[in-house]
Amino acid sequence: MKLAMPFTTEQFLRVFDKYNQTIFPMQFVLTLVGIAAVGLAVSRKPFANKTISGLLVFLWLWAGIIYHLIFFTKISPPAYVFGALFVFQGWLFLYEGVVKNSLSFRASQRFYGILGAIFITYALVIYPLLGYALGRTFPASPTFGTPCQTTIFTFGLLLWTDKKVSLSLLIVPILWSIVGTSAALTFGIKEDFGLLIAGTIGTASIIWRNLTPKMDKLSYGK
Repeated sequence: MKLAMPFTTEQFLRVFDKYNQTIFPMQFVLTLVGIAAVGLAVSRKPFANKTISGLLVFLWLWAGIIYHLIFFTKISPPAYVFGALFVFQGWLFLYEGVVKNSLSFRASQRFYGILGAIFITYALVIYPLLGYALGRTFPASPTFGTPCQTTIFTFGLLLWTDKKVSLSLLIVPILWSIVGTSAALTFGIKEDFGLLIAGTIGTASIIWRNLTPKMDKLSYGK
């Protein structure tokens, strides 16, 4: 079901054009932030959990403040609401992952780990390549650090946790996976269909894992 949009496809893509030209070369830094989070999850360093959570805080605040509030509000008043929600999500990661230290990231070759790796790879690599193949070229194209890729990437990292994940951390990503998918339907941004897949399968998997601790142990080979 398509949602009515207060802007055209041309205006939507123009936001990416202006955003990318203004922040360049920050796109490389944002991608390195994602790669660093993956590397830390694989390394299992003592400081990894809080650092990964801190990197997620940065990504969500960036998408909320820089993309939504500074750029996207120029064509969409509801972006003020989404910007606030993304900032709130960043605060949740700060509280849950840094203050409480309740998030424990661990890359795994079991089911949840493989699924998380698929989402992470999609966000960092497949999403931009698919967009390019479909005719979207820089700067008028989404880049890592914008809301959809950030959300997909987050679902991937949350699937790499080896403790129960607070359901509060899923509310904003689920909401954006629904709202963001409207771009795939309305504007033909087909790579955003991955957002709906990550939102539905990722959420279901995380909740199922939370409710089945015995399966969680099997999934991580404990």
